[in-house]
Amino acid sequence: MNYFTFFLQATAGAQGSGSGMTMLLMLALIFVVMWLFMIRPQQKRQKELNNFRDSLKKGDKVVTVGGIYGTVLEVNGNKVMLEIDKDVKIKVDKASLVKDFSDAQQS
Repeated sequence: MNYFTFFLQATAGAQGSGSGMTMLLMLALIFVVMWLFMIRPQQKRQKELNNFRDSLKKGDKVVTVGGIYGTVLEVNGNKVMLEIDKDVKIKVDKASLVKDFSDAQQS
């Protein structure tokens, strides 16, 4: 007897005594699907973003969450000095930076 036929017999038996087991199984299935398609990919993206922020170095091109493009000049802890134009520098928090993909798209 394979697992699938056992599963069908178990759910058929549960319907006779009530649909509580079936409802619990459906809720578990919904949770698994939500975890696979929503929670897991978001955690993966967040981990990649944290790795990017931890590996910032001088010369990296970045974009702030506010849309300011710049080049990293200096990294001190959670603070990053960006050059956004010739002789125009700003200090931003590392958490406000994302990778600049504009060069990758043009190449």
